[in-house]
Amino acid sequence: MRLELTSDQEFFQDTTAKFLREQVPVAEVRRLRDEAAGFEPDYWRRGAELGWTSLLVGEADGGGSISGNGIVDLTLVAHEFGRHAAPGPLAPTNVVASALSAAGGHPELVAGLLAGTTVASTCSGEPRPHDRLGAMATQIRVDGTDVVVRGVKRPVESADQSSHLLVTGRTDDSGGTRDGITQVLVPTAAPGVRRTPMRSVDLTRRFSEVHFDDVRVPLDAVVGEVGGAAAQVERQLQLAVVIANAESVGAMQVALELTIEWAFDRYSFGRPLASYQELKHRFADMKTWLEASHAISDAAADAVASGAPVAGELVSIAKAFIGDHGSELLQDCVQIHGGIGLTFEHDLHLFLRRHTVDRAIHGTPADHRQRITSIIERAERDERDERDGHAA
Repeated sequence: MRLELTSDQEFFQDTTAKFLREQVPVAEVRRLRDEAAGFEPDYWRRGAELGWTSLLVGEADGGGSISGNGIVDLTLVAHEFGRHAAPGPLAPTNVVASALSAAGGHPELVAGLLAGTTVASTCSGEPRPHDRLGAMATQIRVDGTDVVVRGVKRPVESADQSSHLLVTGRTDDSGGTRDGITQVLVPTAAPGVRRTPMRSVDLTRRFSEVHFDDVRVPLDAVVGEVGGAAAQVERQLQLAVVIANAESVGAMQVALELTIEWAFDRYSFGRPLASYQELKHRFADMKTWLEASHAISDAAADAVASGAPVAGELVSIAKAFIGDHGSELLQDCVQIHGGIGLTFEHDLHLFLRRHTVDRAIHGTPADHRQRITSIIERAERDERDERDGHAA
């Protein structure tokens, strides 16, 4: 990961790594494959006690960071989650806690999230034909003192374990003064909420398709402003992608370490596999991809933490690069292991599965390349308009 960490950050990361080694070794990860939740409640509560869920929440709400930079601190946890293929709703819990803390309100739910006794998740993605990044058909409308939600969201992580869902939808704004995007906190027990489990290649992460059939909640369930949530939704996307990127890099790191160790231990025709020139060249490529992934993941996290204007662009660049090159690295690791790399008994597939899911959620590499193009085109258009304005 990062070249320089504070002593507190090093201790925090080491403590997280030790906890994950002890509580969720690969044997436990395999066992959790058949568990409905994918993680044990006591494990998640103890992780919350270590600080996993409080890093993006202000001190006034009971949170706090390790270094003063909660986003960077959270990437240290996410990296270890990737290295251990660890279970638990790390991204959705932190994104929801951050959103509620920033908007104010719902203190009891925030307290439960920080304590690890409650789980909440975000609902942003949708099924086809609205499955592209930024596409949205879910409708949220104000009806007197209530808000009505209608639509379908997928994939929603840990929906069956969540007490509340932070739903993003479109709101008709006839006045044209707002962006038309609204977020509502919906209890999963509310009438009209239907959750259908989905299959996932990850052994411990659970996803669902959630239907909102004219779900009615009080107006105070709105997070932020009605029809004015575009900026907060963008912020949440950036946070979710930063966490996914750090996880993916952690999975890439441990997979390459396993493969290098294997290549030195495995002999073919009296020589270790690592001595063959073709594999040396391939390892050089893989090491380059890994180090570049570390760098771009960290750069994106720093940009989001500082609120830099280029944060959105860097996040998408990181997602596209890590998604594509991480897949190639992990597939190469499987191939270099030969037949044993294809077996369920070997640990390698656990990290391939984790990366595969992180690659797909919150926008695919193709989605983020399109997003980069849109950002660049918008910047060029704004620059041209400004230049034309000065000329006039």
